[in-house]
Parts: sequence; C-alpha cells; structure tokens
Amino acid sequence: MTTETKSSKKETVWETKLPLPFVGRGKVRDIYAAGDDSLLIVTTDRLSAFDVVLPDPIPYKGQVLTQISVFWFELLRSIVPHHLITANVDEMNLPRDVKEKFGSVLKGRSMLVKKAKPLPVECVVRGYITGSGWKDYQKTGAVCGHKLPTGLRQCDKFPKPLFTPATKATVGHDENIDFKETVKLIGEKVAKRAEELAIALYEKGRDYAEAKGILIADTKFEFGLLGNELILIDEVLTPDSSRFWPKEGYEPGHDQPSFDKQIVRNYLLTLDWNQKPPGPKLPPEIIEKTSKAYRDIYRRLVGRGLDV
Repeated sequence: MTTETKSSKKETVWETKLPLPFVGRGKVRDIYAAGDDSLLIVTTDRLSAFDVVLPDPIPYKGQVLTQISVFWFELLRSIVPHHLITANVDEMNLPRDVKEKFGSVLKGRSMLVKKAKPLPVECVVRGYITGSGWKDYQKTGAVCGHKLPTGLRQCDKFPKPLFTPATKATVGHDENIDFKETVKLIGEKVAKRAEELAIALYEKGRDYAEAKGILIADTKFEFGLLGNELILIDEVLTPDSSRFWPKEGYEPGHDQPSFDKQIVRNYLLTLDWNQKPPGPKLPPEIIEKTSKAYRDIYRRLVGRGLDV
C-alpha cells in the first residue's frame, strides 16, 4: 500500500510513499522533488511533542497545518515573499498518474513550493512569557540573552516581542541561542534581516488574531534563501509552531487554556516518561480534544471550515 493510514473517527495519513523522488521525512512532513526548482510538501497527521514523534496521528491535523499556512502566506505576503506556488492539486506540475492515484490523499494537505536553502536556525518570537522562556526567567531573570524586569508573572505580555532564535537539532531537542550565536551561524546581515522580518510577521499575525479573540503567545518562523533573497518557508502561525490562547478569560499568573498541541504536552507531563523515543500512546479523549482544538483555531482565524 503506497499510503499508510491509521484510523480514528476519520481516516488519517501517517506517512506517504509517492512515486516521486524522495527528499526527506521530517517529524510531520514528507517532502518530494517536483522538478529542479520546486518541492512537494505533504503534511501528515503525525504529531511530535518534546521533539519525539508520537505513535498516534491526530485526525485533520495535516489539513489544518497546510490550509492555515496557506491563509497566513497570503495575509503576510506584503511583509516578505514566501515559497508557496500552489496548494491546489489540480494546478500542481505533477505526473498525471500521481494526481489520479494520490489526489485524494494530497488534497488539502499538500503544497507545491519553491526550493530554497533553509536557514539553520528557527526564528522564534515570544510575545508572552511562558514555556521554556518562563523557566529560564525564573532561573536567570533573562530569556535567550534578553534581560527582563523583575516581577513578571507567568504568561505576562512582554512590553515588546522578543526574538529568541533556536538551533535546529537533527537529533534530540532544539536549543535556545542568543543573537550572537545566531550571527555565528548565518552572518550578521542575514540575522538582522531575519529578526526584523520575524517580529514584523509576528506583530501583524498577533494583531489579526487578537481581533478574532485569539492571543498568539509565541511562534516560530522558518526562512530560506532563494538566490540572495530571504523568503518565508515551511509552516506559518500554525497550532504546531505557535501557542494560541483564547483572549476571553486571559489572566496572567498561571498556564492558559490552549488551542494547540499544548494539550498533548500537558498530558505527557503527567506521565512517567523521559521525553525520549519511543513516545507513549495517547488516550482517545486526548486525540479527539487535540483534533478539535486544531479545527477550532482554523475556523476562528480563517472564518470557515476545512477543505477536506
């Protein structure tokens, strides 16, 4: 069977095996060559937490990540060019037999994109103090080299968004780094441009989402070089790459309810698990709750249901 699936209430896509040149398989995405200068990115329903792929897929997750990224690419295109060519399978320059045999799998969860050279850093922007940033602040009074005022409460909003890049670990966990380390990896000019773009993208996304009743606590952007131009790649402001909180009921001083995979993280933290492979199985109610959260955030932000 060329496409392996596992079932919950809806058939899910665990991984794909398309008859195209295989480029790589990430924690969530399967990537294929679609010509000399383009890639086909297929977003599966796999879920990773603490950098470990868990054994249970999340229904609708791949469609949400793809379609919400397409929405944001369009909304943010005035700030920076992006890699998306099309998310419409009919418009993709793919062999006819691939479209005919795998069109139903690709629909709603795939993007044809320009092939860029990814930067070796994740461009994280934090608008609120939470997660690893909160832990670092409690220990050192700083987050990724940013010295902060005393007395901040968990989930307080920063006066200004913080650029807090991280390394991309091929094995194990990503590591937060400061701006000096970022410059060592990608050079000062590119680092400054990435910081400028990441904060501008976050601010526009944050303001749009807040008008829809959603707070974007933090997020990560990926950039790539297309020639000498820095462009936005991968996913954008998704429930995998961001923390989304409901604006209604927001109250600093404790964790906030979540519209993202924090639901899974919180469950995993109740287990006696060392956060190394293999990941534990998820109970049906956590799978369903997470799937619903992904669909809810899409509906709230985009204003319509998924194309499935």
